[in-house]
Amino acid sequence: MIGDIKRLLLIPHLKVHNANALSSPVTIGFPAMTAWLGATHALQRKLNTAGFDEIKFTATAVISHQCDLQTHQGVGDYVHSIIGTGNPLDKTGSRAAFIEEARCHLDVSLLIEYSGAMKEEEESLLEKITHLLNANMKMAGGDILGFNPPMPIKIEEGVDKDLHQLTRKLMPGYAIVERRELMQEAMQQGQDAIEALLDYLVIHHSCTQDDNGNISWASKRKTAGWIVPIATGFHRITDLGQAKNQRDPDTPHCFAESIVTLGEFKMPHRIKSINEILWQYQVEAENKLYLCQQVNQHTSY
Repeated sequence: MIGDIKRLLLIPHLKVHNANALSSPVTIGFPAMTAWLGATHALQRKLNTAGFDEIKFTATAVISHQCDLQTHQGVGDYVHSIIGTGNPLDKTGSRAAFIEEARCHLDVSLLIEYSGAMKEEEESLLEKITHLLNANMKMAGGDILGFNPPMPIKIEEGVDKDLHQLTRKLMPGYAIVERRELMQEAMQQGQDAIEALLDYLVIHHSCTQDDNGNISWASKRKTAGWIVPIATGFHRITDLGQAKNQRDPDTPHCFAESIVTLGEFKMPHRIKSINEILWQYQVEAENKLYLCQQVNQHTSY
């Protein structure tokens, strides 16, 4: 709505070492959206404990500046292999049990919409956030090596000048946005979920020959854009209840499976509204879904 003022917190260029790249049981790459929203929620809880009782983080955007996936493809190899860590020897001098862990090194910026903090609290809020991020806090399972000073930003919906000033701060980079409408359209046409997912990821190669016998090759995907699989939440597969040795004895427990859909890495200067890149939690208890979804899905790409 034009005239609405959004209060945003920008944490620029977070350098994250050894983040969890195993975003779901079937995908490897950029960390899942549940990891990023979980990290901002953890930061909010730490702030609430530190005296900022009213502050609430309501939505988060993730902008990737660099993602270095720790894999290797040797000469003649068809697939990439995970680069493992060199774990220390055990007490007998033998190598410890090895579990493959997909890792990546990241340079990301987080844009967080918040409420509840007074204007006069902003300086102390930024100081506390800086302290918490430096105090061994994890981000997507990785260690934070450094970041630029956090800054508060106010943006008025519908004011292009405010939006352009913000997106300039996010460049160069790519914001992750949801494109689940692509899968929905494919599944309505009769494809199952995995077929729809792969159909948008596969690269089709074709060649043509002109009248002179010259051959030219072309490669393309089903749709334009940097389309990737992303993990956006969980589907409950058991009833809520108590489990032996569960982490929180007071909270109902359930088993769940990961939800994977399509997303797109999109340059911020192409967005028309800040809501296009903001994510928030969405619980659909009747459908047994616990999701991370866009605040306002924008489907006219």
